[in-house]
Amino acid sequence: MKKVEAIIRHERLQEVQDVLDECGVSGVTVTEVKGCGAQRGYTESYRGTRVNISLRPRIKIEAVMRTEIVAVVVDKIAAAARTGEVGDGKIFVMPVEEAVRIRTGERGPETVQHAERAMWGH
Repeated sequence: MKKVEAIIRHERLQEVQDVLDECGVSGVTVTEVKGCGAQRGYTESYRGTRVNISLRPRIKIEAVMRTEIVAVVVDKIAAAARTGEVGDGKIFVMPVEEAVRIRTGERGPETVQHAERAMWGH
């Protein structure tokens, strides 16, 4: 199993959720985050003082999935999140040793893949 983390723009969230659902990824965690990268920050005026805002708001999506589907999922996330502008984000892939469904005690890859589309957000 692998954990895929994607840092994306807020406005691309639904498209990314749709491709994860389409690929059979059974759950996602979405967090509002702030960070900086190639896009850098910007300067604005606050109460007459110039302020440099270096951290940009983004969304972090985390999902654990079967190793066999990771390459396809990463390609689809990248396509769904891409705007072609600086600041589109990054995708990270990490190994996961174990997954346990708390309710049943079930272990392994079966805990991270659903049988049918969940249609998140629809």
